[in-house]
Amino acid sequence: MKKSSTYQYVLTAFGAAIVSVLAQISIPIPLSPVPITGQTLAIGLVVTILGTRLGTLSVLLYILIGATGLPVYSNFSGGPSILFGPTGGYIVGFLPTAIIMGLYLKKFGLTIPHAIASNVIGMVITLAFGTVWLKFAMNLSWMGAFMSGAAPFIILGLAKAVLAAWVGVIVRRRLESARLIEATA
Repeated sequence: MKKSSTYQYVLTAFGAAIVSVLAQISIPIPLSPVPITGQTLAIGLVVTILGTRLGTLSVLLYILIGATGLPVYSNFSGGPSILFGPTGGYIVGFLPTAIIMGLYLKKFGLTIPHAIASNVIGMVITLAFGTVWLKFAMNLSWMGAFMSGAAPFIILGLAKAVLAAWVGVIVRRRLESARLIEATA
């Protein structure tokens, strides 16, 4: 059964809200301007659960809400200064992350192994965008940018990717069986 546009808008807003809430889980890292946050876990969950279109729209909505100044980014921050600051590359990178993750899942199917692969790919994309942005925003060497913008996040990022995939597939399947969301192919 095809859900109404209003229902899809609500799902999109709900996805953006999930990212906003999990973004507030933030752990500072010594000697790095980039904290460990729940944002990447949230992006993985939202895209795995909602799929390419609604998941990407949720991420775009989250980015736009934060860009207007509402405190939805980590540590209840928001505004253009955050988006264009040293950690803005991670936030900007969430959009291509969502698109590529969703397309991967659409092509290969919603299974836990494929969801893990999709989430790991998403982690790499986010870290790549964030690290490149950090390098230029803070005038760091490539090694300095990697050591402060990517290396500290790889192990935990892999754990978050597995968790997002596992929980996301379970939730998606339950929503499909309850006919609250359209079934995947």
